[in-house]
Amino acid sequence: MALEAYFQGFENVHVEVEEDIFINTWVGGSGEEAVLLLHGHPENYLIWRDIAPALAQKYRVVVTDLRGYGDSSKPVGFEDHSNYSKRVMAQDNVRVMQKLGIAKFHLVGHDRGARVAHRLILDHPEKVLTCTLMDILPTYDMYEETNREFATKYWHWFFYIQKYPFPERALSVDPSFFIHFNLTNKVGPKAAKRFSKEVLDDYIRCYADPACVHGICEDYRASASIDLEHDKVDRAKRIKTPLLVLWGADGVVGKIWNVLEGWEQYADNVSGFAVPECGHFVPEEQPQICLEAMAAFFEQTRR
Repeated sequence: MALEAYFQGFENVHVEVEEDIFINTWVGGSGEEAVLLLHGHPENYLIWRDIAPALAQKYRVVVTDLRGYGDSSKPVGFEDHSNYSKRVMAQDNVRVMQKLGIAKFHLVGHDRGARVAHRLILDHPEKVLTCTLMDILPTYDMYEETNREFATKYWHWFFYIQKYPFPERALSVDPSFFIHFNLTNKVGPKAAKRFSKEVLDDYIRCYADPACVHGICEDYRASASIDLEHDKVDRAKRIKTPLLVLWGADGVVGKIWNVLEGWEQYADNVSGFAVPECGHFVPEEQPQICLEAMAAFFEQTRR
């Protein structure tokens, strides 16, 4: 099966968001409202393969590869990692939507994409109708509350942030092994069949690019440095955007933290639940549950 078949009716464009920085973008569907979908690590736009086409029956749907990932631009990181800050990555996606003529939209993010979404609703709340965050708590809180279990399961948070080029060199040795190892350790027990060979091969293709591994490392380095500075400034800022938070019932985040309470500390309107029979890769493991929850959430906030 060709990868394009997952996104039938979608147009693939590369949107320039600043000089020589292009964001790989898929656009499809139609409707009065739009939805922007942001993927997680170590993947690309394909995580939305079972969700974007269904949403496109009612909404205009935009799916991007984050800066540093997939087929988007992968600039060399600045010394302070600021060009991979979540503020910059959020701005990338705001500019994509602006260039597509979309002023306001529903925002959905998983994992790293959810961290970009969190920053986007802090910096650009006027552009977001609703925000759905999958399998995260705020980065600042997760670093501050790290324990042995989290550090063991999320070892890559602490490995990626080591000084260039150590993690880049080590992680580039066997991309196929890493993608399969990461998947095996984070999916729920019944979900492996949802990851076809062609999808995994594309994740491996991207991860085999040294520039992609560098971009991913810079994403994490930013999260452990400049992003924390930005987040600390905004700790007292209340999120007014309606939030739907979903997490895997069998995943690490929900086992260590109370996800709803974690977001209620910072947001006025939060709902959500643990997705059953699901590990970390929520939109790929349980797409139908995600779709039903998102559809109800979008409709509820429209009233």
